[in-house]
Amino acid sequence: MLTPPNPMESKQKRLYKIVLTGGPCGGKTTGQSRLCTFFENLGWKVFRVPETATVLLSGGIKFTDLSVEADGSEAKHCCAKCMVSSTLCCNFSAKAYKFQENLLRCMVQIENTFFELGESCPRDCLIICDRGTMDASAFVSKEQWEQMLLSNSWNPVELRDNRYNQIIHMVSAANGAEDFYSTEDHACRSEGVDIARQLDHSAASAWVGHPYFDVIDNSTDFENKICRMIASVCQKLGIDTGDRLLVNARKRKFLVKGPLPDDACFPQFQDFDVEHYYLQTNNIQQARLRKRGQKGHWTYTHTIRRPKVHGQVVEVKTQLTHRDYINMLAQRDDSHFTIYKKRRCFIHNNQYFQLDIYREPCHSRCCGLILLETYSALEHDQLLERLPKFLTIVEEVTGNPAYSMFNLSLREDWTNSTKFCKAFQGTILTSEQSVENKSASEANRITVNGNGGSSYKN
Repeated sequence: MLTPPNPMESKQKRLYKIVLTGGPCGGKTTGQSRLCTFFENLGWKVFRVPETATVLLSGGIKFTDLSVEADGSEAKHCCAKCMVSSTLCCNFSAKAYKFQENLLRCMVQIENTFFELGESCPRDCLIICDRGTMDASAFVSKEQWEQMLLSNSWNPVELRDNRYNQIIHMVSAANGAEDFYSTEDHACRSEGVDIARQLDHSAASAWVGHPYFDVIDNSTDFENKICRMIASVCQKLGIDTGDRLLVNARKRKFLVKGPLPDDACFPQFQDFDVEHYYLQTNNIQQARLRKRGQKGHWTYTHTIRRPKVHGQVVEVKTQLTHRDYINMLAQRDDSHFTIYKKRRCFIHNNQYFQLDIYREPCHSRCCGLILLETYSALEHDQLLERLPKFLTIVEEVTGNPAYSMFNLSLREDWTNSTKFCKAFQGTILTSEQSVENKSASEANRITVNGNGGSSYKN
């Protein structure tokens, strides 16, 4: 039987499409330039897609001209915030709504032109988009956005998840670095700090739900902020940067006690159905497929998890077509259960979180399991302050093999399994020690709650 081709082996050239978005004075312009230089020095071809709104508005379009209704009267609302953010925050005139729709169509076509150039480029190619399609949703009401999607036969999964490999949100200096917020060096910027914060929140919320969404906050100085941004791209691509970027951000995982609070307790969120399939491998690598979607629209991802490089686990992810996904399912490893989850994505305290709620059918060890994940370079105590207080966080389980998805999906009992992955925070444990570790952790847990935290024993 022919083995379906592994896209990581059969396709040598890489095409990677990212969106740089964020609020005013977040470092987006500087970040784009530095990212371009970094990858050009690696031998990549880099294309930079200009911001469509800037291109159109530089041609003489003014939103005050678009705020006139069909009867000749001025629109009811046109505030300074609307002027500087290229939108009317409410009560759009028909002309302004149509302009936003045409702006999005124009953006799609401009991006497609660069994407086709990237496909034909013989070298590895990075395409940096100055904002992306979902940014348009931040500047219209939910009802107007839904109407825009319907009238153009668009859907969020295609516009957000399948179109770009990664989204990077550069948090405005108005949110956490107020002393450095300035409008002096930008001809098109006049927002005050409060409005800048609102715009920053709207821009971030528009992208909640993308599978690879990185929020680069102001917890470090500006130089390290830029390095963290570049490192986030390199990490997703599996590029070893050695100690050049000096970044210690890593995935952090927390056990959550159910039941979950009502949806109203969460900030704006997106829910997805997720399925994971582990594949057969002939070496120490792990390989899996992921199917992720909303309302019948899906994205497909192939992931190879490689051994540690410079102390970090490397995961190389490739977006698949539905056809490639179906073909690669033939390599499914029957020693693993399929993992079914509901994944809830949201932003809280400038931190992007993914809440995984395990679903049946599954092994009994997964029944009722809820895990919260985020990427952060913060110290332990600082990160605890950012965790959602509306969730009951039992303990941190980062690096604990008892909460590895690979181990959770094993059909065999862990004490008898030869496939149990024993790596734990840089040490090697026997299967028995790993299970004992889980039992010990369950005996003494820390709950983070609205009162600041207390310890208890089961």
